[in-house]
Formats: sequence, C-alpha cells, structure tokens
Amino acid sequence: MLEIRWHGRGGQGAVTSVEMLAQAAIGEGKYAQGFPSFGPERRGAPVAAFNRIDDKQIKVRSAVYKPDVVVVLDSSLVGLVNVTEGLKPDGTLIVNTPKSPEELKKELNFRGRAATVDASKIAWEELGVPITNTTMLGALIKVLDIVKLDSAKEPIEHRFGRIAQKNLAALKRAYEDVKIN
Repeated sequence: MLEIRWHGRGGQGAVTSVEMLAQAAIGEGKYAQGFPSFGPERRGAPVAAFNRIDDKQIKVRSAVYKPDVVVVLDSSLVGLVNVTEGLKPDGTLIVNTPKSPEELKKELNFRGRAATVDASKIAWEELGVPITNTTMLGALIKVLDIVKLDSAKEPIEHRFGRIAQKNLAALKRAYEDVKIN
C-alpha cells in the first residue's frame, strides 16, 4: 500500500489534491482513500491531507504516520513544519520550489529520493493564481507513476468545470518540468 502525506496551507488545495488523486486511482480500478487532517485552521494556516492507494481493499482508517511520499505545496512550510517527520528512509519528498532536488536534500539533510518543481511559477502562468494543487498533482504523477496522467483528467474536469483546461495545462507542465533526484 502506498501512503502519501500532503502539506499545504489552507486555501492552497491540498484537500482537493488528495480527492483528485483518489478519484484518478479509483478510475483505474484501484482502491484509494483521500482525507484531510485539520482543526479550526483558517486560510493560510498549515494543513495536512493524506492518500492511501493499493491494488487491494484498504482496511486501515487511521492517519498516515509513516508515509512513503510527502508532497509539499508551499516551500515556506519547510522549516516551519517537519515535513520529513515519519517519512520512510527510502521515501520520496516532492516540494514546490525553484531549487534543485540536490539543493533541497542538502538543506534538509535528507537522504531519500527528492523531486522539485516550481509549481508556484507554473500556477501563476497557467492559472493566474498561486494555487498549486493540480500542479503538484502533475509532479506527483510523474514521480510515482501510480496513476496515468490521463486518469486525472475526469476528476479535474468534474472539480473545476469551466477552468478545468487551465488546471489540466498546469498539471501537464508540472509533469514535464519536475526534476527528480
């Protein structure tokens, strides 16, 4: 079973990201969960959300404590929140930053697999807003190869309606631009 923890700020779309990834996986016949973990946070406050994906039924209903993958939608959370907490030693860290994966690994003294993408820049250019949810979803799909890129199309179209094409463009750009160590 693959377990993913997403870090973002309220209003950046971490919860939407986990929902779209879960829907894409389910659309491919896999089992998936997507759920948030937050209390009375407000827009801009740190939030976490989680995914589980497997080829067999998922019976676990707790939070994700030892993720295989951590996705960070806002690089300002690095240092503010221990984003690598509980991440498996061979785990993967995917961060929205213009830095290289090597720079990120050195900064965090991280020994696992790292990937970076300037999701904020892509979001500004494709969407006109700094909301990086679909952008980081594209990066994650490339890094993990857990679902096909096309499988995200229907959940994005359903969620975003008239602005779905902009979100799909951001998704594809991040998929193409992500740097993997």
